[in-house]
Amino acid sequence: MIRFASLGSGSRGNALLVQSGRTRLLIDCGFGPRVLAQRLARLGVVPEQIDAVLITHEHSDHVAGVAALAKRYACPVYLSAGTRQALARRQIAVPHLEEIDPAASFTIQDVEVRPYAVPHDAAEPTQFVLASDGIRLGVLTDAGSITPAMLDALRGCNGLMLEFNHDADMLARGPYPAYLKARVGGAYGHLDNGMATDLLAQLRSDALQVVLAAHLSETNNHPDHVRAHLARVLAGAPTAWHVASQHDGSGWLTLGRVHG
Repeated sequence: MIRFASLGSGSRGNALLVQSGRTRLLIDCGFGPRVLAQRLARLGVVPEQIDAVLITHEHSDHVAGVAALAKRYACPVYLSAGTRQALARRQIAVPHLEEIDPAASFTIQDVEVRPYAVPHDAAEPTQFVLASDGIRLGVLTDAGSITPAMLDALRGCNGLMLEFNHDADMLARGPYPAYLKARVGGAYGHLDNGMATDLLAQLRSDALQVVLAAHLSETNNHPDHVRAHLARVLAGAPTAWHVASQHDGSGWLTLGRVHG
């Protein structure tokens, strides 16, 4: 069994808690110590129970709290060489770093971690597929376009946390300056609702148990738009779906082995 929960998802902070057996991993840590502890407490977890942190990239909404967590609890932090160098350039001192090869799987206790590269405006961004006892959870946020390698990495997953960052029309009509609209909507920015829906349609299968829509823009998207896309693409599929929020994240979502 794998279970997972968002602690909060959006431009003001991101963290995903994943548990398999006694192993608890964070993917990103964009919240400081006090907020992190509060959000973990909602899920019945305390910070010292975190076994490791996986960092996707160096943007502050994904790393703002990782240095404090690693220092206080001697928690190992796994990241690409490019992300490590980007943190160093920003003079963010994170102890207990473990450099990973974005093309090679590795194991943390009873969880196999498969990194994969994504197009995003960061130094060496990686996303992850986590597997345990035959169950696979795919995570994809902060990508501006979809590549064949991304599809290969995520195909056959039992659970997905998938970016639905913005509605293309809302972004075009919204208050962002032109340069920021171009960045967000560009090939190295973020997935819009239509792109995420197209990706999900290609990944839809009987094996897919749960989808968590994530990283919604509070300015350029609305949960109702995302829910409509999810309902349409997953109609008739044996898949539950949920939308993570910036403030509340999500509750625990569970993936189990299917017997048949």
